[in-house]
Amino acid sequence: MSVQNPLRLQNLAGKSLLTDEALAISALEYLPIELFPPLFMEAFCGRHRKTLKALVQAWPFVRLPLGGLMQTPHLGTLQAVLDGLDVLLAQKDQPRRCKLHVLDLRNSGQDFWRMWSGSKIHVSSSSSMVPGTVDSLRAEKPLAPFEVFIELHLKERSMDGFLTYLLKWVEERKASIHLCCKRLKIVSFPMENILKVLSMVRLDCIQELHVNCTWYLPTLAMFAPLLGQISKVQRLLISHIHLPAPMEQDKQHVVKITSQFLRMHHLRDLHLESPFYLEGCLDQMLRCLMTPLDTLTITRCLLTDSDLTHLSQSPKISQLKGLNLSGVTMTYSSPELLPALLQKVSATLQELYLEQCGIRDFHLEFLLPALSLCILLTSFSLRGNFLSMATMEKMLRHTSGMLSLSRELYTVPQESLSCQGILQPSRLAQCRTELLEILKDLGRPRTIWICFTPCSHCGDNMFYHPEPIIYSSNTLT
Repeated sequence: MSVQNPLRLQNLAGKSLLTDEALAISALEYLPIELFPPLFMEAFCGRHRKTLKALVQAWPFVRLPLGGLMQTPHLGTLQAVLDGLDVLLAQKDQPRRCKLHVLDLRNSGQDFWRMWSGSKIHVSSSSSMVPGTVDSLRAEKPLAPFEVFIELHLKERSMDGFLTYLLKWVEERKASIHLCCKRLKIVSFPMENILKVLSMVRLDCIQELHVNCTWYLPTLAMFAPLLGQISKVQRLLISHIHLPAPMEQDKQHVVKITSQFLRMHHLRDLHLESPFYLEGCLDQMLRCLMTPLDTLTITRCLLTDSDLTHLSQSPKISQLKGLNLSGVTMTYSSPELLPALLQKVSATLQELYLEQCGIRDFHLEFLLPALSLCILLTSFSLRGNFLSMATMEKMLRHTSGMLSLSRELYTVPQESLSCQGILQPSRLAQCRTELLEILKDLGRPRTIWICFTPCSHCGDNMFYHPEPIIYSSNTLT
């Protein structure tokens, strides 16, 4: 008999029980632990709300990964589960068999359901997924509130019925429920609703925050105190903040925003898209960073020479693995500033994106010695800049010793364009042939992409990618 046969028999037993829902509920006290997950799945698929409610009250595991069963949120199932939790919360002493402490509504936990349904081999009933491990947890936190985990994506004008019902339920039980969200994304959501939702969330649980709202600077400043309360955030993305006509109070807004970084002791990845408000005052933010960053993205804005100097001198960027300055124009910057920055991070840098920065031949001449120090680089992009064939050859030779470099995206040589900046296919074909000869001469297997964008204001998605140029020991393409 195969290992999975007993589990299939358990599934059949669950289906048989549900033919008489009253019998199934009365049998829960004596039901073997192994039958709870398959019975729950059968009750979930058949929308047996009374059985779901009863199963929650007797659930013999620490965590109920409900989100792993729902491809789309289902309000009826949520109501049945929350009704079961209400019964538990109303009881002074939790039922003997019930170990439930966490309701997980995230799209996770599929391994748990697969293991108990027979899709994976069940190792033993003493694994961490069964009740034995909760005793020590309860001993450490005898009065810990019940935890509900969810990923929040607040978008457009309103919330769906599932989230509305959940938040109302949590709001009425705030003393006994902790709503935990590790990933929060806010996209064009009204500020009034944001404040209401976040008032019910444990802000110190949030590890990743993405704010993509068409706010003006004063609105971001209004939101800033909440940023400070999200003290354990590890990844922060803020984009599409508009800067109105300069006003004296803008400086106060910037101070209010940047000072919140003083409270973020776990921040590792910082992504700021179009942060025009930092022009000339990037040092304020850098001084407030509490931990060295792994990734820094500052795109589509203006930075002064002073900003670039402060960036290269900041101790918080000395361990960067990823740096993205795409859309930060270097046309009028002192050419030695970017090389100084690269030299500072050369020992750890793995990804570098300098797309549409206005980089020309003389900028790259300054940049190449520092670039060649970045021996750990795996991904490098110079799309949308203005380089000649001669300079591109120098660049390919300088980077030929970077054995980890596997993703290279370069701009089309200026020789491929007409005087009006229009791509000429015949010229591009000739340039591709010359570039392949250079790769062949260097002798190391390598693939590069030559990319063209027809408009410097169209964004990443407008880049045109012809076929890659590939040199290998076996194939020349």
